[in-house]
Amino acid sequence: MKQIKAFIHRNRVSDLIHSLEAAGFHQLSLIDVKGLLRALRAREQEYSVELGDKVISEVQIEVFCEDADVGRAVDMIRSLGRTGHSDAGWIYVSPIEQSIPISKAS
Repeated sequence: MKQIKAFIHRNRVSDLIHSLEAAGFHQLSLIDVKGLLRALRAREQEYSVELGDKVISEVQIEVFCEDADVGRAVDMIRSLGRTGHSDAGWIYVSPIEQSIPISKAS
């Protein structure tokens, strides 16, 4: 099993989530993060006093899938996460040692 973690622009998330779910990827997580991706427009940036730099609101999406499905998920993220800039985001793939479902007590 693998964890795919991607950092993408907020405006690309909706299409990506719907497409991943339609393709059978249901173990998804979304986390709002601040990052240093290149802003698409000036209004997308805000100044972070803590960091002393401009940041944008990004979304970290995590997809958990079987090894055989990694290529398909990564292709979808790359395709639907594009913004027209060369630095539209990043994708990381990591192994998952174990996956244990939380189920109701019997």
